[in-house]
Amino acid sequence: MLTMVNPVPAAEVASYEAEVDVLVVGYGCAGAAAAYEAASAGAEVLVLERASGPGGSSAQSGGELYLGGGTRVQRACGFTDDADNMFAYLRAALGPHADEQKLRLYCDGSVEHFEWFAARGVRFEESLYDAPSWMPPTKDGLMWLGENAWPYDTLARPVPRGHRPATESWAGHTVMDALTASATEAGVRTVTDTRAVSLVVEDGRVVGVTARRYGTDLAYRARRGVVLTTGGFVDNEEMLADHAPELLGHGKVSDGLDDGSGIRMAAAMGAATRRMGFVEAAYTALPAMVCRGMLVNGLGRRFINEDVYPGLFSHAALHQPGPCWVILDEQGLDDVPARDLWGVRPTHGAETLAELEVDLGLPAGSLQETVSTYNRHAEGGEDVLFHKNPRWLRPLEGPFAAVDPRYGFGGSAQPVGTGFSGFTLGGLHTGLDGEVLSVAGEPIAGLYAAGRAASGIHGDGYISGTSLGDGTFFGRRAGRTVARG
Repeated sequence: MLTMVNPVPAAEVASYEAEVDVLVVGYGCAGAAAAYEAASAGAEVLVLERASGPGGSSAQSGGELYLGGGTRVQRACGFTDDADNMFAYLRAALGPHADEQKLRLYCDGSVEHFEWFAARGVRFEESLYDAPSWMPPTKDGLMWLGENAWPYDTLARPVPRGHRPATESWAGHTVMDALTASATEAGVRTVTDTRAVSLVVEDGRVVGVTARRYGTDLAYRARRGVVLTTGGFVDNEEMLADHAPELLGHGKVSDGLDDGSGIRMAAAMGAATRRMGFVEAAYTALPAMVCRGMLVNGLGRRFINEDVYPGLFSHAALHQPGPCWVILDEQGLDDVPARDLWGVRPTHGAETLAELEVDLGLPAGSLQETVSTYNRHAEGGEDVLFHKNPRWLRPLEGPFAAVDPRYGFGGSAQPVGTGFSGFTLGGLHTGLDGEVLSVAGEPIAGLYAAGRAASGIHGDGYISGTSLGDGTFFGRRAGRTVARG
């Protein structure tokens, strides 16, 4: 069960450190977007951030933004897209149980949202990185995120939509620097090193928060409303055990402060939560290797087409009997461009599959049968079992190599964990404008949420760029709405 932090009646608050129109709690991408829009609408805005500066998990992310519908970058790269086509792909890739109402709004507003980022100073190169990767080692502004892999290429016209700022490798800080600079220019004030503790309530309406800074109790009042953008709960072991136990024991994709604090504060007010068991997991297998070989589970069996978006093969691997292995032959390994190797080398090698089975602890004959079936179909030019794209399909020939993703990226000499790192997708149940809904389905007056503190567009699926995209899109809507009071 959730650990609650009971709301505080306003009558019990002796004084306020500050009183503003809009109070935003948490300064990641959703908080920055909400704060900017509220301030741009004329509201006096204050952001409380528990860390010593803005950024949060957003700043540590890859920085991809899932945008489409016909952006300038897509058109410059020769692709034609529209909101319906984008919706068809995301409905399948983010499902089952994606929030279609929010998703429809997101797709319909995607081109405008791209231009909003551009206006904030986020720059995109008008070029495509046309290879599987977790993170392109270039400044290319567009990348594929599984749109051209089965079954999605049968459900929607394949168009790349991963928009990346003009920064090599990790670019989350680039996005956050632009958003915080815009918020500051719009008049947003920030208080750091201050942790919100509970909501302040007056006549059933949220009117502020209590907080702690260096051991001192404080309170902040909001005349029009509070926006919770405090992140998910992957760093809270109690909440994981209650709601998303499949992430227990694995690595965390967070800044270390995604402890569900905003979710717990709102739940103590009677707020509803939604889809708390939905998670994303990343497996440290290199897409450039996986697509040139195969991914097998602890029984030596394939379980997915290896050219899918890597988050999808990761999520599938999380539910397999493990450990899972990347199997390659010599040509496949040689074909991986040096820039896509990320320091990863095979952990096992053998002249024959029988020898490799022994080394990996796989059932006798399992890998031999898997590769034999794969090769027979590859010779015919079609992966009839999992529909891997013919671009990556060819028979594998010895000698063979295996890569253990538990060794991580960078060529570690020892295993660095389970190979999986993840984060949560569920959160507070919100309306289309970020209003937090009660367990009775009614808006809680004065309370809004966005980002990973809320349940957004996702169902039981995830695509890179949809966290930053969803968080900022609905953060903007929440900011505009709360500014109106």
